[in-house]
Amino acid sequence: MVLLDGAGLTCAQVHEAAYGRARVTIASLDRARAAWVTAQELTGPVYGRSTGVGAGKNVTIEAPGLGLLRSHACGAGPPVEPARARAMLVVRLNQLLAGGSGIDPAVLPVLADAVNHGFTPPIRTYGAIGTGDLTALATTALCLLGELPWHHEPTPGEREETPAHGDRQGRAGRAVQAGGVSEAAPAPRYPLTSGDALPFISSGAATLADAAIACHRLRLLLAAAVDVAALSFTAVGASAEPLAAVVQEARPHRGQAAVAARLRGLLGREQAVRIQDPYGFRAFAQVHGAAVDAVDRAAATVETDLNAAAENPLIAGSLAWHNGNFHSAPVALALDALRAALVQTAQLSTARLAVLMDPAYTGRHPFLADRPGASGVLILEYVAQDALAELRHLANPVTTGTAVISLGVEDHAGFATQAARHALRCMEPLELVLACERAAATRALNTPPPDRPLTDDLEAARRALTTSNAHLPH
Repeated sequence: MVLLDGAGLTCAQVHEAAYGRARVTIASLDRARAAWVTAQELTGPVYGRSTGVGAGKNVTIEAPGLGLLRSHACGAGPPVEPARARAMLVVRLNQLLAGGSGIDPAVLPVLADAVNHGFTPPIRTYGAIGTGDLTALATTALCLLGELPWHHEPTPGEREETPAHGDRQGRAGRAVQAGGVSEAAPAPRYPLTSGDALPFISSGAATLADAAIACHRLRLLLAAAVDVAALSFTAVGASAEPLAAVVQEARPHRGQAAVAARLRGLLGREQAVRIQDPYGFRAFAQVHGAAVDAVDRAAATVETDLNAAAENPLIAGSLAWHNGNFHSAPVALALDALRAALVQTAQLSTARLAVLMDPAYTGRHPFLADRPGASGVLILEYVAQDALAELRHLANPVTTGTAVISLGVEDHAGFATQAARHALRCMEPLELVLACERAAATRALNTPPPDRPLTDDLEAARRALTTSNAHLPH
């Protein structure tokens, strides 16, 4: 169960609600209700409520909202998987609970029901540039209005019901019991008004959902990478001297110290002392620690926005405050830094992999072969370098670009949407690089078998990474 109160949502909780199907519950509607009451009393022009949007900001329009939803419900490209769409609903619900939007608070329990009963909007990949996920949230709003169909994944215990003729949404009404199994839940509905439209879609919830999922998964993977490094340290008898506490205290970066301390504990025996090991070992704590710091900073930045009332206009006090809190620059910059840091730590993994191929360090035949001249695990270097090349591509910064749209009124974009999407895509190549190192280190610690296909070895090493319970102190 994830309690949503507009203040304490974490990346881990977003992931659990999205992929673990944890139910959500609402703590209080008080802040949302207060903003809604204020919104009903506003006079004068209010952006999106009594005016057009973008370049139409100075045009007075009566009840512009429903047209706004219909015009902005335009996505393109592959469908977004239901778990990520569910994460978006959780994020937007939590943001609305923080207050400041002026939306009718009665819609919030309906959103919670959608999450809890497996309903997600049919959103697509492309359509946002880091100044609000307008297309995804407008699509969601039209699902609430019944103008677009929800995607439905029944929760455990529910039975999917065939929709009645002419009703793509299925039966409206409470779930009933049939043979001890609950039938499909009713499709979520809420009659959003014109005044609810912009407040509902003025958010980067889909981008933040992707960013939260990426930060959570990458944090776990970076923790598991320390276990992999410990295997390689042991396999080549690398010196633990660079990990000493006195060394870390002389340069007190938090991530570096945490990585060094964890690795010291994993080695568990006195390592050989060499004057200089290759950087993949000697500088591991420094480079990997920087990646740990980067994911911590990114997660903290994302979690600030998960719990922020980043509404435009912001309904606070007795006024509507027009502002730029929707802009995603902090998140985009943090994710750019994170992806760059992942490349650094992956590069050191490939460097350790190269050392594992070297008989001068392992005392075995080249490439950990079972006999002279055999290829052993040489091919793992090809796989790792291919994956590393993909990771380098994904690390290209998005924050060096911009966009000017809406007749020049919207003259900058953060592209955090693309930064989050790329961060999610970084998982696979980083896993593969680390799996190659793990497979080689495991082989170096055992008697190498005769040459054989290594696909199963690599997949086993990858599974070991994703099921690892390793964690770094935070």
